[in-house]
Amino acid sequence: MHPATAKWYDRRDSVFIEFYVADSKDVKVNFAKTKCAFSCLAATDHVKHENEIELFEAIDENECKHKRTDRSVLCCLRKAEPGKAWPRLTKDKPKPSWLSVDFNNWKDWEEESDEDIGQMDQFSDMMNSMGGVDDPADLDDEDDSADSDDEKMPDLE
Repeated sequence: MHPATAKWYDRRDSVFIEFYVADSKDVKVNFAKTKCAFSCLAATDHVKHENEIELFEAIDENECKHKRTDRSVLCCLRKAEPGKAWPRLTKDKPKPSWLSVDFNNWKDWEEESDEDIGQMDQFSDMMNSMGGVDDPADLDDEDDSADSDDEKMPDLE
């Protein structure tokens, strides 16, 4: 058995972990108060992947979810203490070799404005509906056709 490569990032109310296993089968994700366990079988090479994580802080295991795609399994772990930043995912300081930070999704939410918090609430709502909808929610309600910076520029001399 091999651990699956994973990336994680922190949000105000949740922590997200994405396990990168293409065409996974027999996916099992178990959430406990201070632990997350993941296992699956990779359909391409028939390798069994297993990860067990002792978490930095407690989670609300009843509010945690996961969603399998063709490329990965995304887990949303609801924090037991929302609003408390996690400086790392694991309880122990040494980081496992298979785990890294997802800098593409990382956000320093501790210094967010009220507008940013509203956008995060929309993102959380989308994650809460992870089970049934294959279409991602349209989070951008603004009409881009009437941008204020679309005025005609003066000709160059």
